[in-house]
Amino acid sequence: MSSSEDRRAAERAKVSADSRANDPYAWIDRYAADLHRAAKDLAANGEASRVSDEAVAQIITAAVRLYYAKSELEDRPVPAIVQEGAETLTPTEMLVAVSEMLRDIGLGPMELGLWFRRRPGENDPGDIDRRQTEILARSKP
Repeated sequence: MSSSEDRRAAERAKVSADSRANDPYAWIDRYAADLHRAAKDLAANGEASRVSDEAVAQIITAAVRLYYAKSELEDRPVPAIVQEGAETLTPTEMLVAVSEMLRDIGLGPMELGLWFRRRPGENDPGDIDRRQTEILARSKP
């Protein structure tokens, strides 16, 4: 994210936090951007070892649990990855993480293939054209 995008995200988080002052989970929104930025910096600088394996496992478990609740239980598509142009996760980064998550719960690629699902609304008429347009738009610098 650029510094102007970081500033806008921080402003949105502040407005959201102000309106949710009594929400005991509002801190998650406030700290998500900081966590994202810190993880990106640690990885880029080769300093991921500064964070414990247990902390990484807790973060991934929490993120997967929240993603499931928002996507499946709210029955709507939710972006799973922050789109950052050239800095978006690489296929290698994603597949290494997904492979290890599957392995950690005793599943393999066959189970992933069986459970792979369409997002809500993906069977709508004209959806293929819309998805192709979205993919092309994201791939442009």
